[in-house]
Amino acid sequence: MTIVFYVSGHGFGHASRQVEVMHALHARMPSARLVVRSAVDPALLSRTLTVPYDLRPGVTDAGIVQRSSVEHDHDATARAAVEFYTPWRDRIEDEVRRLSDLDVALIVADIPPLAFEVATALDVPSVAIANFTWDWIYADEPALAGETWMIDRIAAAYRRATIALELPFSGGFEVFPARRPLPLIARQPTRTRTETRAALGVPPDRRAALLSFGGYGMPALDLDRVDAAGDWTLVTTDRVTPGAAAPAAHVIRIDERAFRSTGFRYEDLVAAVDVVVTKPGYGIIAECLTAGTAMLYTSRGHFREYDVLVGSLARYVRSRFIPQDDLFAGRWREALAALMAQPAPPDTMATDGAVHAAAELAGRITARGSRSG
Repeated sequence: MTIVFYVSGHGFGHASRQVEVMHALHARMPSARLVVRSAVDPALLSRTLTVPYDLRPGVTDAGIVQRSSVEHDHDATARAAVEFYTPWRDRIEDEVRRLSDLDVALIVADIPPLAFEVATALDVPSVAIANFTWDWIYADEPALAGETWMIDRIAAAYRRATIALELPFSGGFEVFPARRPLPLIARQPTRTRTETRAALGVPPDRRAALLSFGGYGMPALDLDRVDAAGDWTLVTTDRVTPGAAAPAAHVIRIDERAFRSTGFRYEDLVAAVDVVVTKPGYGIIAECLTAGTAMLYTSRGHFREYDVLVGSLARYVRSRFIPQDDLFAGRWREALAALMAQPAPPDTMATDGAVHAAAELAGRITARGSRSG
């Protein structure tokens, strides 16, 4: 039997949490075939997904077009979305043909609307796992104000879902006829702080801040200008600052291939530093919450999810805002000092959502098999 995961290629958060679901599902059902339909960087999957899978690459939703990690292109987003959702019936038929060689038992989506139309056409159950929906996001996009037909089309697809598993920090889930809350899905560190720092070259006795800005990186960020160099080691990867000159003494630049060659994972690095410098996104918030790592965050442009995430952030993660002007000018010292002086967050939450999600998916497959028999 085959389980097809439709995963948005927007950012890394969608893929990183579905990787955890696939790990948990494989542990329950090792004979199931896992197929991934996504435009996400294949290197991300090969680096993080440790169970057998079949990647069928391609765009499965329009997402948000970004100029950089912290700036959206609203006009380009509108053009891409209209272009994607206009030939809707043709896209559905093409996807059904793509899967025609598979014995599809279940479709999981995070959270391309296309997946639910395909599941309906194939007469198989479909499960949404996410914290937001694209109709909810697009309804707040200024350049899409006149495209109500498209938002209605997306909503109609979501209403075809068998069930939606709603993650924390959510928005837009009212569209689903059946939904159930799910604990946080988070990548869990597997190595100690000492082990990770030693393996990746981070000094054991200095405060360390990790720059984490997703797939677009922050090539315009000049780490030589950061005024906290005397007190902090700045940790970055070649994805965040590609093509940069040789780093200064206070900068550790990690080749992301090291995660594959050493057996350490990115979440181990998040747990090994004192602060993550980032833009708010579901994935990095989940990892900081799990590891107890503080977060210095900046704005990411007009994006509806941002307000939901930031509205809950202080409850669960020791966190502080830094304006983009200060971030790019290298004025970090005061913000980092104030962040480290803050008390621990008042609340916590369960982070075993992947296990719960896998149980739901396995149950759906078992129930379908019993009916077929």
